[in-house]
Amino acid sequence: MKTRLIVSLSLAGLLAACGGRIFPRGSGEDPDTVEKVSGPFNENDLQHISKKMVLALANARRFAQPGQQLPVVRVGPLKNKTPEPIDMVSLGDTIQTGLAQTGRFAPLDTAPGEQASADYVLTGELSSFVHRAGNDQLVYYKLTAKLNNVRTGTVEWTVEREIRKKFEQMPVTW
Repeated sequence: MKTRLIVSLSLAGLLAACGGRIFPRGSGEDPDTVEKVSGPFNENDLQHISKKMVLALANARRFAQPGQQLPVVRVGPLKNKTPEPIDMVSLGDTIQTGLAQTGRFAPLDTAPGEQASADYVLTGELSSFVHRAGNDQLVYYKLTAKLNNVRTGTVEWTVEREIRKKFEQMPVTW
């Protein structure tokens, strides 16, 4: 009798605990296309948004002219304006790698010693906006990047690239 009561109470507690929990099911949305993703901003998002930004810069009319001297670009600082712990150094490294791979830029490393001077500094901010409606949550991430001319301080190029993610809260069922 005592064992049956303990088993019944344990089973009831387990069912109550599991039945009340919800876990997100994620899907990603680009403003132009829909992609499947999961969780908050992750490495796939970092790759996706940095590739979009690098392609936009590489295809800018000002830098798409063959035969010109490669502009020297220093990447950073990039700021995280989201409430999430996003590795902005990694994002900067990914952007720097992408710029080097285009063959249209000479990225400047921040290592000490004698260096060439930068022609441009690429800075940026990653921000997010969260919208909730019932059990759904839409997170909009936006990377705003600016390429400043070091000599004049003018913004030579700027772009915004975004990712949207939709999360539906789904109850756990047995």
